[in-house]
Amino acid sequence: MQGPVRTCVGCRGRDSRSTLLRLVVVTDDRGRSTVTPDPRRRLPGRGAWLHADIACLDLAVRRRAFSRAFRCRVDGSDALRAWIADEAQRSAVLTN
Repeated sequence: MQGPVRTCVGCRGRDSRSTLLRLVVVTDDRGRSTVTPDPRRRLPGRGAWLHADIACLDLAVRRRAFSRAFRCRVDGSDALRAWIADEAQRSAVLTN
């Protein structure tokens, strides 16, 4: 592994930063906090790292890892699941 190493909040596996997806919390005008992917790694705030895999997302949700990582109650695993599935489908189309 070269470069910075991060830990996935789902599987707790260590991997290079380039292979993990950075997640941040975005709060809307009603005060709801939602987990949002940050593929460009530029959004402000505390970040958490996750493999772009549904299995790791399920582990993170089951372990309540997002609330612990962001130090607040967060929602949005359904939107995050859809985003990861879309990205997986998009990358499969590009490789074929």
